[in-house]
Amino acid sequence: MTIPNPPETPAHVTADSDADSGPVVGAFTFWFATRRWEWSPEVYRMHGYTPGDVEPSTTLLLSHVHPDDRARVADLITATVEHGEPFSSRHRMVDTAGEERAVMVVTDQLHHEDDTAVGVSGYHIDLTDTLLDTGLADTTDENRAIIEHRAVIEQAKGVIMRTYGITADQAFRVLAWRSQETNVKLRDFAAQLVAELPTVPPPPATTAFDHLLLTAHDRVPPHED
Repeated sequence: MTIPNPPETPAHVTADSDADSGPVVGAFTFWFATRRWEWSPEVYRMHGYTPGDVEPSTTLLLSHVHPDDRARVADLITATVEHGEPFSSRHRMVDTAGEERAVMVVTDQLHHEDDTAVGVSGYHIDLTDTLLDTGLADTTDENRAIIEHRAVIEQAKGVIMRTYGITADQAFRVLAWRSQETNVKLRDFAAQLVAELPTVPPPPATTAFDHLLLTAHDRVPPHED
């Protein structure tokens, strides 16, 4: 499935959007033929740059990956280019100020009109817990108290935690981000995600779940509140 260049993602959602505040998210595109990266302003800022200050490249990206994670991320990018497949990663990065950040990367394929894979488009998701300010945390607790009892949301959280190896809070924030980004109620998005789980191959095929995470909103059936 072809997905367009993702839009910039707002940094927060309102209380009546049925989602708690999502993480900081930046969009990117990587083209196989030219090895060219396109970053949204958020991705530049995650790395510590002003948008447009540098030319995104694989070398630059890897230079910001934590040394202990760098070889693994480099191998993922190499495999993506060689096989034309999307990739998924959870790793640490270090910005220009030397601050370490926990990030998750999810992607889906970009296709030419003849269905040839020409690149990947996806998101950098900053899950660094220390970035949360007190006001945001208060809002998070209030919203979570309202919806935490909903079993389908807990089930979706559990799947995301298992797939990406992240915490319950981080998994909730990923769900909130997708709900906000797609204008689909959190409970409806979670239900669609859970309903389509049988279509996802067993681990470690996380890229199939990436595709589901990025496209499930398209198949949420309409209904009246």
